Amino acid sequence: MISLETDRLILRDYKEGDFDAYFRLKSDDTTMYYLQDIKSNSYEEAGKEFEEVLEDQKKPDRKFYFLHMELKKTHEQVGSIGYTVIDDTPVGKIVHLGYFTFQQYWGNGYVSEALEKVLEYAFTENNVYRVTTGCLAENKALERVMQKNGLIKEAEHLDHEWHDGKMKTRLEYRLLRKEWEER
Repeated sequence: MISLETDRLILRDYKEGDFDAYFRLKSDDTTMYYLQDIKSNSYEEAGKEFEEVLEDQKKPDRKFYFLHMELKKTHEQVGSIGYTVIDDTPVGKIVHLGYFTFQQYWGNGYVSEALEKVLEYAFTENNVYRVTTGCLAENKALERVMQKNGLIKEAEHLDHEWHDGKMKTRLEYRLLRKEWEER
């Protein structure tokens, strides 16, 4: 069971009693605006997904490392942060990172704080070699979070994704273990 702490946050594996919080987060229109492909559209759909998350946590070759993010003082749910293992190579895991938080917590530095801790865990305890992530170019706040945590811009894909009724540009970022160690 993963449990990490920062100055203000607890980042931990989901547990059985977290389903309502999980569903509230994954079905929130504002939170999931940029993540329509993983938004939960029904209680039943979210329930199946949540069971898969709990089952995956028990596996030795775990694929999903998404953590419940909560405030230390009040235990209020802030969001979720983590990564999915895309490949496990001889030099380490290649993972795709993601994070999403409720709007009332935007602009407080929580995602940057959590991301710093998740990267530390990934590179020092979970044999991660390469982290990738990205965002739509219009999501400047999320791009700043990536930059603040040392991720390096690899690509800008013009008119790459259909979102909210129009084509939008997507930015891709990465961080290798050796780059993280050199920081």
